[in-house]
Amino acid sequence: MPDADCIKRVYALKNLGCANCAAKMEYKIKELPGVEYASVSFVTKQLRLSAKNHEVLLPAIREICASIESDVEVVPRSGMMPFNFESKVYLLENLGCANCAAKMEKAINDLPDVSAATITYATKQLRLTAKNHAQLLPQVQAICSTIEAGVKVVERIGKPVLAENINQRKKSGGILSMSDEQRSLAEIVFGGILFIISEITGLVPEAYHIYCLVAAYILLGGRIVLTALKNSTKGQVFDENFLMTVATLGAFAINQYEEAVGVMLFYRIGEYFEHRAVEKSRGQIMEAVDMRPEVVNLLIGEDVRVIPAEEANVGDILLVRAGDRIPLDGVVIEGESLLDTSPVTGEPVPVKRSFGDEVISGCINTSGMLKIRVEKVLAESMVTKILDSVENAAASKPQLDRFITRFARIYTPFVVAVAVLTAVIPGFITGNWEYWTYTALTFLVISCPCALVLSVPLAFFSGIGAGSKYGILFKGGVTIEALKNVKAVVMDKTGTVTKGNFVVQKLVPVSGMEEDELLKLCASAELVSSHPIATSIVNAAKERELKLERPQTFEEIAGEGLVVEVSDGKILCGNKKLLERFEIDFSVREEDNYGTEVLVARAGKYLGQIIIDDTLKEDAVAAVTSLKKMNLTTAMLTGDAAESAQAVARAAGIDEVRAKLLPQDKLNELGRLRKQYGGVMFVGDGINDAPVLAGADVGAAMGSGADAAIEAADVVFMNSEMQAIPQAIALAKETTRIAWQNVFFALAIKIIIMAAGLAGYASMWAAVFADTGVSILCVLNSIRILYKKI
Repeated sequence: MPDADCIKRVYALKNLGCANCAAKMEYKIKELPGVEYASVSFVTKQLRLSAKNHEVLLPAIREICASIESDVEVVPRSGMMPFNFESKVYLLENLGCANCAAKMEKAINDLPDVSAATITYATKQLRLTAKNHAQLLPQVQAICSTIEAGVKVVERIGKPVLAENINQRKKSGGILSMSDEQRSLAEIVFGGILFIISEITGLVPEAYHIYCLVAAYILLGGRIVLTALKNSTKGQVFDENFLMTVATLGAFAINQYEEAVGVMLFYRIGEYFEHRAVEKSRGQIMEAVDMRPEVVNLLIGEDVRVIPAEEANVGDILLVRAGDRIPLDGVVIEGESLLDTSPVTGEPVPVKRSFGDEVISGCINTSGMLKIRVEKVLAESMVTKILDSVENAAASKPQLDRFITRFARIYTPFVVAVAVLTAVIPGFITGNWEYWTYTALTFLVISCPCALVLSVPLAFFSGIGAGSKYGILFKGGVTIEALKNVKAVVMDKTGTVTKGNFVVQKLVPVSGMEEDELLKLCASAELVSSHPIATSIVNAAKERELKLERPQTFEEIAGEGLVVEVSDGKILCGNKKLLERFEIDFSVREEDNYGTEVLVARAGKYLGQIIIDDTLKEDAVAAVTSLKKMNLTTAMLTGDAAESAQAVARAAGIDEVRAKLLPQDKLNELGRLRKQYGGVMFVGDGINDAPVLAGADVGAAMGSGADAAIEAADVVFMNSEMQAIPQAIALAKETTRIAWQNVFFALAIKIIIMAAGLAGYASMWAAVFADTGVSILCVLNSIRILYKKI
């Protein structure tokens, strides 16, 4: 029964930008005393709360939300928000300016019927949650084309595409269509030739020198000036077109004709190469993650028909030749081959697949020909899930990205104000108006914030793309930021540190009994059972090629074991309770063995024990060693017995162990470890790990784990290997380091050029380098993580 004293209210969560953060907020709010019910909706950006005292709870809720995502504001709503919101994804064709993308996002979010809008410059996509998309679309289109001319808002149909098909992008040249790129290149070439002829060759008579420069300027800057004029009528006075127009026309006004044309020439060259570098980086990242097939080979009888991949249905039979990628998730029905799974899992060792084995899309068939039966269509196959994950991750912006976007809104007006003051005050004092006006114009060029706004998202997008190469799927830039602050790594035992499979570890026969005889008797008895422990004993006997005898009769006693009849008599296989029931003396049994033990008796006499336990993953020791080299504390939380947990921890080198824990106990232990060490990462794979995954600062799930765990996690390790844990942390640290390098580099160069300009040592040419030149270097710095060995 609901508590009659509880009051239901709805709160708006302003600036909520991360779906996984929303899940964490909900989980932690539910834990607050006095909360009967709490539900956070990422789509509507709402918190629905049923509690006794909202006024007392609200500060705690605000603290929780701010600690998970710092920009989030919790605001009470009057009335209920209608639930007719719909989320759609749009492609922003011809988007070429990172700062413009930030302006578009803010303007769209300010529309009254918009719940959430996120523009990802790295993927040229707009994710929009709103009431009526059909009515909003013209307004969104108007906003985008006003801020950056030529941008078209097109609804994305179907499953994710980071941009157009890779081959199409290579043909089109990326950001600009082929005709636009050719025209832009022609303007640069002919404008540059006119500038060189007039300035260097001396072929142009002095009387025509100014006309030649004006002609070169029109070729190089005509489009920029027209765009600036058009945008200024719509209030866009701080974009790069306006700033470059004012700076170069101002240079004309103070008779610096050569400087004006030269600056415009080098600005256009820098802009051109910046666009090419950005698109090149997009293509490289996409090649790492976009493994979706365009066509598949459909078998109809003995005939092969090539059809689009999206037309293949469940149950279709596909032919996969040697050298081809597995196009869709399926099952092998004919053939045998070695598959290179590294594009999906990062694991370099090929795996054998034959009749009845499952295969996942994206893997490469390296040897024989396979026929596979489709189990999942393209939209549900692994290749699309990976691409979808990368796309969603790119849309989840880190705090650094949000900060730089806000900083850019202040930075440009501030530098423009400094430019105006530089022209007026020193000019008035010294009377040298031309010199100080020139210095002010240099500041205007430097005030373009594109290098700053571009540097952070591209660095994080590169990190997400690099992670996918190792089979590490980050669910957002927020996750990467949180990973770098982790101080302790906490792991589940079964399926994380160990393989999650029962294996016979030790045979302990009594004196006079052979190991093989003990195993043979027990395995014969266990033939009637389907329990995983029984299966492991039977498999161990088969590996030793022992001849087993199927029992004549059997009885299974729940919670104790098996009683069977074979030709040698009555055999008991089970735990201590079973042997005590039949009054068997097993006092000679060894006590110091860890794991699950199966005691064996025949004809009333104890014969020995078989120790079964999970096996440690091959890379567990190396992974834990790597974590310790990073000065991270390691801990293991498990529901298993203390002896088994301690043994696994000793073998792997894990620092702390807590055993026999229920899911709620794990969450409490996680809180204790967080208080003791700081940021905590939890790695698990079971359904019971979902709460603690959501409660950790960073939750990581093994790809072989339960869907609930994968859904709750911030990071997914596709290869389910321990080595992925230190790899993910190292990748997060390197990504964040590169992002900060870009920010510091861009700001430092701009400040140095500004200071040099004030001292009379920097020209507008240097200012152009501080703008477009720095942007190119930031792009190149960002993508180097794709080639770095982690």
